[in-house]
Parts: sequence; structure tokens; C-alpha cells
Amino acid sequence: MDRVLQPPLVDRTACLCRVDAGLKTVAGAKRYVPGTKLCLQPYVKPSIHPTRNKPSRGDRSRNQSPLLPGLPDDLAIACLIRVPRAEHCKLRLVCKRWYRLLAGNFFYSLRKSLGVAEEWIYIIKRDREGKILWHAFDPIYQLWKTLPPVPKEYSEALGFGSAVLSSCHLYLFGGKDPVKGSMRRVIFYSARTNKWHRAPDMLRRRHFFGSCVINNCLYVAGGENEGVHHSLRSAEVYDPNKNRWSFIADMSTAMVPFIGVVYEGKWFLKGLGSHRQVLSQVYHAETDSWYPVYDGMVTGLRNPSASLNGNLYALNCKDGCKLRVYDEASDSWSKHIDSKMHLGNSRSLEAAALVPLNGKLCVIRNNMCVSLVDVSKSDGVEGPTAEHLWETIAGKGQFKNLVTNIWSSLAGRNRLKSHIVHSQVLQA
Repeated sequence: MDRVLQPPLVDRTACLCRVDAGLKTVAGAKRYVPGTKLCLQPYVKPSIHPTRNKPSRGDRSRNQSPLLPGLPDDLAIACLIRVPRAEHCKLRLVCKRWYRLLAGNFFYSLRKSLGVAEEWIYIIKRDREGKILWHAFDPIYQLWKTLPPVPKEYSEALGFGSAVLSSCHLYLFGGKDPVKGSMRRVIFYSARTNKWHRAPDMLRRRHFFGSCVINNCLYVAGGENEGVHHSLRSAEVYDPNKNRWSFIADMSTAMVPFIGVVYEGKWFLKGLGSHRQVLSQVYHAETDSWYPVYDGMVTGLRNPSASLNGNLYALNCKDGCKLRVYDEASDSWSKHIDSKMHLGNSRSLEAAALVPLNGKLCVIRNNMCVSLVDVSKSDGVEGPTAEHLWETIAGKGQFKNLVTNIWSSLAGRNRLKSHIVHSQVLQA
């Protein structure tokens, strides 16, 4: 995709701009609905080209059909925001007013404030031929969804980053193109419009770097540069409110990270230095400073890992059927939550990601199997009594018996090349 246009932050003709700050109920929503008479926008300059008998804005509003026949628009919105997310793609096709409503800030901010917003899992996968594919999973209906193709600059890229900002925008950034080398390019997918858009480029070309999100800002550090086989020290941050990248303090030493996690507001990175030695660093966003770190938490940190509700978790086996929990008091990974249903060590069964989903931890394997762990009920429930905390919500029919498991393991060791690169959760 040579050109990806970035959408305006606010649709100037839709009057959806001031809702996020103050609107909490559907009362008075009519003033924010596209085409209605009431509007908080300042005067919009009309076209400089004169037209004959051009109807006024008020006339157009009065002649427009209601969102739902027979209902005021505020009640129509009260109905539409309760439609399951799986049907939103159909709602956007009904008419222009519905499309503009669903693409704006108001509709989804109201869904979120009323507690009806839904989280979906987005999986970015590399197939056997090295192509990047991606899929969305609806955990409520337990169905996989089709998505618009990944833009061509990322169709074969290596070592690119992925992150979510504002709960609904999935960013892809950096990476290495097989022909052009390291990239600065940044694109993002909006769950509200179901389209890809362009964002400002990073300041440095890099691939195989570390990235995280703190306070809805995207941080990038380390990695490698095009044609130069040495690690980088530079780091930068993207602020979506300012829509620009800025350099932050350099890392204390150059690194190619292979594990990163945000815990207690700090960014912990573990990777390889210039001489391929294992290094660990922590970044304090408040003071814009990096420090080496060698405590028990970082020493025992394994990939994948995730933090949820102030606790830090990491997978303790290849198939992701056993979780380790970091105990800050003893500075060790002594606790564990075991499903007691271990699948094997094949590439297809390997756990590729650990992400929070609806207050639970979600384990995603290369075979697209998805399991949930209710860690909120794990206090005092560990080891042999924790099986009931696990639930498989995708891939139940893939491994029906022991024989199938064995054959899958053999296939994974010998032939399987496809694997999951990134997994994220978007809300809408």
C-alpha cells in the first residue's frame, strides 16, 4: 500500500468532538449525531464555489431520515450501541449516517462508558512461505473474523513491532523489508473503521527492537539498523495526542531485546549486547532514565510474559499450560498455576503469546488454540488444585485424542514453519 491516508481525529461534519470529555448518558445525544440540527462545532466555512438554490444546513438536517424509523435519534443510538460488535461491520454498510456514527468517537466512547465494549484478540502470523497474515477472534461467539489485508510493506517484513494505543488502534512499526532493509514506517489499524491508516515515521530505522506502551504512549528502544550488524542504544517515544515521535534518553548499553514487560510503571528489557552477552535494563518514564538491573524478577523472566492487576506472570513450559507468578516479597518466581493438561513440545503447540483479556490471562499457541486463565481466583490456589481456573475457548476440536497429539508433535518438529509473531487485544 503506497499511500495510506490518516483519518482526521474528528469528523468536522459529524459533531462528535466533545463527547469523550463529558457525555455519560444517551440523554442529549441527538446533538452529536451526524446531520442533526443541534451542533457544538464552530461555524464551518462553506464552499467558495457558489451553487444555485443550495439547501441550507438546517434544511438538509430536517430532510434527513432518522437513524431508526419511528424513534428519536437518541433512542436509536441507545439501541445501536447494544448491538454486538460482531455485527458492526454490517451496521456500517446500512447508510452514510450509520457509517459516520460508528466511525466516530461518540459511539464507542458511549459503549465503553456503559460497559458494553468488547475485546477481541488480533493475531499476526507468518505462514510457511514467510508471508504475514492476521486474524481476529471474537471470544464471546468464539469465531474467527476476516480482516483487511496487511499493507504490502509489512507482508514479508521481519523484526517489526506491534502495540495498541487508545484501546482500538493496532500499530505496526519499524522492521526489516527483504529488499529495502530497515524501516522507519508506522501504520495502524482502527477497530472502529476496520481500515489501515498511516502514522508519522519513527526517527530511526530499526528492526528486532523492544517496544511497550506506558500512559498511552508508544516507546521503542534498541534493536539493529539496516546493513549494520550491531545493536543500537537509541530510544524514542510516540505520543498520539501530539502525533509525533521524540527521542528519549539512550539506553545505558546497546541491546537487541528478546523479552520486555511493563511492571509497576517501569519497562524491563532483557536482550543481547554487542558481544552477544545477556543484558537487562529498566526504563523509568518519569525520570527518562535507564539503569542496569539484575534482580530475581529479571533473572527468571521468560517469554512470553505479561502483567495484570499489579501481578507479573510468565509461562513456565513450552506449551503454555503452566503459569509462573512473581513473588515480590521473596524476589522469586516461586508460585505457579498449573492446568495439569500438558500437550507436548512441538512447534505447533508452543505458546506464542500471553495477553490480558477481559480480566483474565489469555494463552495463545501457534496452532491458534486460545486458553483463558482466571488468575483473579488463583490466590491460595496453586499447583495441583488450579485446573479449574483454565478454559479453552478456541481450538477445542483440533486435538481430540492422544494419537492426534502425537502426530501433531511429529509434524511440528519436522515440517511446521508457520508461527505467531504478535498478539494484541483491541476494544470496540
